[in-house]
Amino acid sequence: MADSLFLNLWFSDFELDEMFKSALTVMRQFQFSSALPGITNVAVHPVSWIEATILEQRFHPGASPEEAVAIAAGLLHEDYAYVFEAHWDLWAPVGGREDWTPQPTMIKFIVRGEEFEERESESQGDVQVDFGVDTPFLHEEMQLSSEVESRVRANVQKLVEFTTQVEKNSGSRARLLWSESEETLVQKLVSRLQRVQ
Repeated sequence: MADSLFLNLWFSDFELDEMFKSALTVMRQFQFSSALPGITNVAVHPVSWIEATILEQRFHPGASPEEAVAIAAGLLHEDYAYVFEAHWDLWAPVGGREDWTPQPTMIKFIVRGEEFEERESESQGDVQVDFGVDTPFLHEEMQLSSEVESRVRANVQKLVEFTTQVEKNSGSRARLLWSESEETLVQKLVSRLQRVQ
């Protein structure tokens, strides 16, 4: 069963005037899709996720992280959350599942002010990367073959490279890669790959 996959990041200095600087360091580590480069959407959520957004702006072509952040920064508040959508290319089966091609896959960078959603950042991170479901990193619905294994490994390698770059270059004090189930992506991947050995 597919689970949502997240990377939570906490920063030592995430005051209001520093939050977008930290968020930009994370976005700059990301390898954007060649077909859909840049930030494709930004949304600003006041106070809580149940409140209506006060800004939503789509970009076609995509905006640079700096341009998107500049727009969001015009509405800077400690009880707001800012969601930046982007895409990266992950291997996916097309047609009869025999052919694999890199496909743009959406992720979200979520930046939370300290007071947003009753201090949700304390548990969910100052910056959170929402990778969507873990299907591209497992493809559990497919019989494991050398082709499937190769493409899954390539997607996982891209995820590992991104998280490693974030760890090295973002200045975060803590990070956590996790999924909604009790089983981690690593446990699921090891279990998946051991089935054919």
